[in-house]
Amino acid sequence: MFEVVFLGTSASAPSAKRNLPALVVKHDEYRFLIDCGEGTQRQILQSGIGFKRLNRILITHGHLDHILGLAGLLSTFMRWESIDELEIAGASGAIDRIRDLLYGVVLRGQRPPMPVRLRAIEPGLFFERDDFSITAFPVHHRGAESLGYVFEEKGRRPFLPEKAEALNIPQGPWRRDLVEGRPARLPDGRVIQPDEVLGVFHPGTRLVVIGDSGETDSLVEICRGADALVIESTYLDEEADMAKQFGHLTARRSAELAARAGVGRLLLTHISRRYREKDVQQQAQEVFPNTEVARDFDTFQVRRTDE
Repeated sequence: MFEVVFLGTSASAPSAKRNLPALVVKHDEYRFLIDCGEGTQRQILQSGIGFKRLNRILITHGHLDHILGLAGLLSTFMRWESIDELEIAGASGAIDRIRDLLYGVVLRGQRPPMPVRLRAIEPGLFFERDDFSITAFPVHHRGAESLGYVFEEKGRRPFLPEKAEALNIPQGPWRRDLVEGRPARLPDGRVIQPDEVLGVFHPGTRLVVIGDSGETDSLVEICRGADALVIESTYLDEEADMAKQFGHLTARRSAELAARAGVGRLLLTHISRRYREKDVQQQAQEVFPNTEVARDFDTFQVRRTDE
């Protein structure tokens, strides 16, 4: 399971109720901040998340409404908060701009109080642990070098205790070996194969997070079958020409992507203050009923659709 906490859901400029883009994805003890618009550190405090273990930041692209909050966040870390290290990852163009912001404006010759790693990444797998991974993929948005992110739990074959009991497999390391897919030699000399006690393979939970995007055709396959899709919804259809001009999506186009890709749930963000939330949701739900427009501080749990 993944948990998504929205810290900022406005497009381009803050509104009275929405801050600039930022969200946190949680998985067990891991926490990832995705984008860091101006004012994000206050949103972190107000949400109750706090700064502990929030030392991995993923950037979708280098436009200022998605990165300006990094300056204040680093400044706070320098004065008040204690973290062991800070890693900021994104496409090379975004990382170059962030380097100018942090080292040219915030630090100006000072050394950061912790190791700061600015990591330019390419599309592909870039983070992996025993039970989940994160993959980056290219997104096209108004000439900016942009990335989206897939959070995916490892699939598994469930252990069937009734089969283990029928085979008289004792508790202990033998069952652990079988759960991990290794043959187990029992004290009585028998060798049990994993297939004898494991069920049908179950894919892991899959969450796709996309920032700003000007098109959807290239995103269909990467979103295919995702349990949840987070994506922008900056315009409504009556301003589709403006959306195209500025490299953004309408609520309907985002919903059409969700429908084409067969995702389980659509979470819309990057909402312009020119629209009423209910109008954005209505337009998307006409195409994809399982749509929600995220608000600042909304929290969503993402599980396998078939669970």
